[in-house]
Amino acid sequence: MSTTPLSSVHRAERPSIAQITAAFLTAVLFSAHTAAVAGPVEDGVQELQRDWEVINYQVPAPDREKRFEALAQKAHRLTEANPQRAEPLVWEGIIVSSWAGAKGGLGALGLVKQARSMYESAIAIDGNVLDGSAYNSLGVLYYKVPGWPVGFGDKDKARELLKRALNLNPRGIDPNFFYADYLVTTGQPAEAAVYLERALSAPSRPGRAVADAGRREESRQLLEKVRERSASR
Repeated sequence: MSTTPLSSVHRAERPSIAQITAAFLTAVLFSAHTAAVAGPVEDGVQELQRDWEVINYQVPAPDREKRFEALAQKAHRLTEANPQRAEPLVWEGIIVSSWAGAKGGLGALGLVKQARSMYESAIAIDGNVLDGSAYNSLGVLYYKVPGWPVGFGDKDKARELLKRALNLNPRGIDPNFFYADYLVTTGQPAEAAVYLERALSAPSRPGRAVADAGRREESRQLLEKVRERSASR
């Protein structure tokens, strides 16, 4: 999933639908960690991941919406064929969230609600799967999406989910980055630095070199902005 520039560090504010959809490409794109054990489901998930990376990093931005839409259909077929497995649901949620980011506008909110349902279904099957990625991705939605009456956003719920993901994978690059981003988003930038430093020193994930490089760069940029904000006070 291609990254978008990070916004400057700011205190809590209610994002617009346009801001939400633009944030999805950075909010959920690196959330899953593919399973190490090979098998039909794992192979299918890894194929989705590879396809997603091609779209996100190599396809021109104007063409991504249709490509993500087609990939979401492919992901749904894998989910339907394996109703007792959580991994396809997690990746279908990631792809649908990316589709929402590429689509933008009010129509993206419906896709985000679909992604939320997929993460919840994955958690009901096995919340620990993929190092707790479903908790992490769902938490991101809860702090990126506005609250009632526009959406379902809930900062307290987001914190609970993100902390759970962090407890499951305390050294992971994604849970540390997203918890830091949550802290920045909710007006707590000074507390975010330690988690960004952990993200930068997180161990590399097998087969995720491109994703890890992108997440480290985002972590570096956000840490720089946090430090600049702290120095200016």
